[in-house]
Amino acid sequence: MCPLDQVYVVFISNENKTIPIWRQKSSRGNEPVIWDYHVVLLHMNPQGQSFVYDLDTALPFPCLFDVYSREAFRSDDLLKPEFRRKMRVIPAATYLKKFASDRSHMKNPNGTWRMPPPPYPCIETTESRMNLDDFISMDSSVDLGKVYKLSEFVQHFGAND
Repeated sequence: MCPLDQVYVVFISNENKTIPIWRQKSSRGNEPVIWDYHVVLLHMNPQGQSFVYDLDTALPFPCLFDVYSREAFRSDDLLKPEFRRKMRVIPAATYLKKFASDRSHMKNPNGTWRMPPPPYPCIETTESRMNLDDFISMDSSVDLGKVYKLSEFVQHFGAND
């Protein structure tokens, strides 16, 4: 158990909703999975170590931030611009208070499920039933946490050697 102020929810996406992440359970060989968005939990302990909790990773769980960023994100320098990742980092307390999803993004246009939904109820707040698009948005004017380019994210949360 750790204090909530040490925990962040990280939404990874970009304007094109095409972000590669390596070392995912559904990867084929050394190929990345191309997600429209991906969400991980980030824990920064008082000693300055950061850990990533990714339910879809083939890396250790949790994984040291520097290992995760090197293995799963690699570098944006070798990617075409349309694949470069951005991260919306949201304090866990803000996420728990404001996030809502009615799962409409998981349905086909005819209303059928693309994949079976999770067994637990939809997440709602007193203010919203669906605001997932705000969390996925990498527009820094959306007032939820802070948006980082990958290099800024790695510099900010990585080990300070």
